[in-house]
Amino acid sequence: MNADKIKSEYNRWLVKCMEIQPIDEDVAKELKEIDGDETKIEDAFYRNLAFGTGGLRGIIGAGTNRMNVYTVAKASQGLADYVKKNFTEDKWKIAVSYDSRIKSNLFAQVAAGVFAANGIQVFIYKELMPTPCLSYAVITLGCAAGIMVTASHNPAKYNGYKVYGADGCQITTEAATDILTEIEKLDIFDDVKFTNYIIGKEGGLVSYISDDVYTAFVEEVKKQSVLYGDEIDKDVSIVYSPLNGTGLKPVLRTLKESGFTNITVVSEQEQPDGNFPTCPYPNPEIKEVMALGMEYAARCNADLLIATDPDCDRVGIAVKNDTGKYVLLSGNETGMLLLDYVCLQRTKHGKMPDDPVLVKTIVTIDMAERIAAKYGVRTVNMLTGFKFIGEQIGFLEKQGKENSYIFGFEESYGYLSGGYVRDKDAVDGAFLICEMFAYYKTKGISLLEKLNELYEEFGYCLNTLHSFTFEGSEGFEKKMQSIMAKFHEGMDEIGPKKVLLTLDYGKGLDGLPKSDVLKYLLEDNCSVVVRPSGTEPKLKTYVSISAKDKNMAIETEQKVVETLKVYFE
Repeated sequence: MNADKIKSEYNRWLVKCMEIQPIDEDVAKELKEIDGDETKIEDAFYRNLAFGTGGLRGIIGAGTNRMNVYTVAKASQGLADYVKKNFTEDKWKIAVSYDSRIKSNLFAQVAAGVFAANGIQVFIYKELMPTPCLSYAVITLGCAAGIMVTASHNPAKYNGYKVYGADGCQITTEAATDILTEIEKLDIFDDVKFTNYIIGKEGGLVSYISDDVYTAFVEEVKKQSVLYGDEIDKDVSIVYSPLNGTGLKPVLRTLKESGFTNITVVSEQEQPDGNFPTCPYPNPEIKEVMALGMEYAARCNADLLIATDPDCDRVGIAVKNDTGKYVLLSGNETGMLLLDYVCLQRTKHGKMPDDPVLVKTIVTIDMAERIAAKYGVRTVNMLTGFKFIGEQIGFLEKQGKENSYIFGFEESYGYLSGGYVRDKDAVDGAFLICEMFAYYKTKGISLLEKLNELYEEFGYCLNTLHSFTFEGSEGFEKKMQSIMAKFHEGMDEIGPKKVLLTLDYGKGLDGLPKSDVLKYLLEDNCSVVVRPSGTEPKLKTYVSISAKDKNMAIETEQKVVETLKVYFE
């Protein structure tokens, strides 16, 4: 959009948001504040906030490139039009949930009002609920779609809008394209139908999701236990942090109903708070975010620390080492431990199904395949994003193999052990981690000892993620695309490792959908994956190094990363 069009759109927003459709006073206030600041106006209006398979995600604020009531309403109108075109009237139902982020509740109510104005039945949770609870509601209530208002683990200034299909998965690429087509037909002010959320509720088109649905979800999580009668000591000392998000009630309820009652909650991070005062970047992958929890764990002499992100679909953990210090485990390490535990228990108790399947993403640690193979479990690799794992669960069910799926995980702290939902579930993850920890502790084995056993058996493997952020129109439209173009030119070596083969998933390899992802297979079972984020202005690089020991792996990884950094300068 050129400068004249940007200015014209800004002026239109000034009139509409302040005089004609003043739904949110904060938007009107910000529009006044940026008046005359061409840089801020350009960044807010140079494009429409991108809509894709991850829905919407962006900075909260005024403008077409921001998360606000108007961009949410427009996306909701597009989704409503899509549902009405593609589903029979008896299926015109949409489930809605939201997390603790700033304006999440407001955005959820605005979306519900738009759906109701379009004659669509809305089911909304009466309080904030995790992403997996939204997926469960879509499936259980027979909805055509669902939305989750969240920006997952992003900083407080962000919010987002995830869209789910009738199968409980995040929407497919094809569905996202069709919904985007509907959205792009609309004028953000003139073409959006809207009714007040309260009016919709009084008219019967908006109703609360019953507590029975939530209880059924918790029961499904509890069914994921793989103890099969084994007696374990559940009095392990656990410190838990919901990171000011949605996990507090469902995680504590599930653990306590399963016998884990020795739980201390990090009080500063206990209650929902979209400002995330003690963890500005509420991502359990980050050491600084887990620091307060580790302080609690040290004071309580706790056995285990677990933390879930704001929408409770990711979980991170820390455990004590031999010196009494707390060590954070990576998503890959926790995933491998859970995979091995699930396989071990199923095998021991004769609960392994015919053709058991592990589903993971192409950037998730390859060592998991070797663990799975030990137990006769087949590995299916999918593109990055847990929705592809969810889709594979559905594919197995259509083949009549609904019991084949035994576990799925991705390196970014997402786990799922059952098909009751079709997205990663940190309630399930937290529950299984606590059970696994208690199982091994009862046998006198620490998780670090178990992890080292796996490394001794299958070889050491180090996986790291490096993200590079590019804000603004210059970063998004030019810098990111230019860097990816350089990578597409090919590389002969990365650091000290020769490139043996380059896999370009943009061509639709291995039967997977086309995606702008490059994977370089290096010598000595090493690899590098480069891809743009689907939800943020970032390029991500995943480095996997196999080596004789940890020190050698770290040294090689550093050399590989130094080579990659040149491309991002």
